[in-house]
Amino acid sequence: MTEKKVILVTGGTGLCGMGLQKVVEEEKMPDEKWVFLSSKDANLLDREETLAIFAKHKPTHVIHLAAMVGGLFCNIRHNLDFLRNNILMNDNVLHTSYESGVKKVVSCLSTCIFPDKTTYPIDETMIHNGPPHSSNFGYSYAKRLIDVQNHAYNSQHGCKFTCVIPTNIFGPHDNFNLENGHVLPGLIHKTYIAKKNGTPLEIWGSGKPLRQFIYSLDLAKLIIWVLREYDEIEPIILSVDEKDEVSIKEAAEMVTEAFDFKGEVIFDTSRSDGQMKKTANNSKLRKYLPNFKFTNMKQAVKETVDWFQANYETSRK
Repeated sequence: MTEKKVILVTGGTGLCGMGLQKVVEEEKMPDEKWVFLSSKDANLLDREETLAIFAKHKPTHVIHLAAMVGGLFCNIRHNLDFLRNNILMNDNVLHTSYESGVKKVVSCLSTCIFPDKTTYPIDETMIHNGPPHSSNFGYSYAKRLIDVQNHAYNSQHGCKFTCVIPTNIFGPHDNFNLENGHVLPGLIHKTYIAKKNGTPLEIWGSGKPLRQFIYSLDLAKLIIWVLREYDEIEPIILSVDEKDEVSIKEAAEMVTEAFDFKGEVIFDTSRSDGQMKKTANNSKLRKYLPNFKFTNMKQAVKETVDWFQANYETSRK
């Protein structure tokens, strides 16, 4: 009889965590027990609470999604908080995993942690090749340290700790906050309000920056694959192909179409654009999974917009 895996997911009620919950319902293996934690279950900034939740659930595997996250303008204002809180949380989760004999940890990084001055497309070997963008250096250095920690735990203790690097994630259960949210959920919420009030849709920036968006349900499937099959310590970029990169303007058009919004759209060019592009190379992923099919972005945006409208009162915003 195979030993039962207990898979503990931190950040289990966030955007990625809820995507995982949905996919796990459909693709759960009989030898797997999944435990999804929210911040209400344990404060992972606290060492004792982290130890207690691991002692309670006795995980054999951990997917570490919990993080202090925010959009461009929130990061600019709170770099120290992003640095300290993420370092603390990551250290508690990884060290408790090591101490309690967890077999594998998959942590989640982000393409925004890559060097600001770099050549494109970026790949997994380039994470530490220069300083990150000044707007989010606190978050970026904390996340880069997970990769450093993974290698250190492996070299000193033989631990199988790895990480995934998704591009811009979106989907149901996102944070649709207008001030602190990410670009796509922000666009969705703004369009909802503009349509409801019959006002113009105002988009921050020029609309020209390019992004690779990944649907949370596609990301969930890939994270499960990483947990079960991917054996490297080196990180792996989880992204749509380079040809599927879209501008913020194109993303906004998908959102307005999904809402059937017919009002005026204004680009506020006095606002910062952030990085103009962050194109990621997914050839490592394609080497392992050449036939993986990503959800069509228009369809994924429509599903997210429909979810937001159906759950407007209770969604994070």
